[in-house]
Amino acid sequence: MRLGKDLLNKPIFSITDGRNLGSVKDIYINNALSQITGIFTGQEGVIRRKSYLIPRSSVIVFGIDAILVKNPDVIVEETEQNAAEWVRLSKLRGREVDTPNGTRVANVGDIVIGEEGDIVGFALAKVHVDGPVADKGAIARTALIDTGNEDNIMTIDLTKAETSDLAPAPPPSEAKETATGEPSPE
Repeated sequence: MRLGKDLLNKPIFSITDGRNLGSVKDIYINNALSQITGIFTGQEGVIRRKSYLIPRSSVIVFGIDAILVKNPDVIVEETEQNAAEWVRLSKLRGREVDTPNGTRVANVGDIVIGEEGDIVGFALAKVHVDGPVADKGAIARTALIDTGNEDNIMTIDLTKAETSDLAPAPPPSEAKETATGEPSPE
């Protein structure tokens, strides 16, 4: 697992010809805040600003030192994707986190990314409560009730946030068991 900020400013290379395509300027996340959907590579133009991105489906590896993509032609205009429905990491940072009763818990500091580019949790900044959430400094994605895309305030289940780890949820086939506790045959 790593933080979203660890991907920022990483160079992006095509695996077909080794060409440097630029660097990661920001990260796009789906509205459910569960997956990375793209990489923002920057803007061009003075009068007609155009934003460019690389869709997640074109990324081969989120490497330690660089991001590897399928080919040099993967950069597309933001308007060619559903990017208007996505959230940029830079816009997610600072978002308030509260409980259903309105208790301020913290502000989002970063995302915690799993091995497959899935969002497994959120690193917190400006924690306003004491206890396990403050001690962890992060909340699991599974504790999220409302993403806050409409009102810019994320809502969490505080009990789940206090007891959940940041480990990714097991795939459905691994989670199924028989009544005896044995894995179900599939």
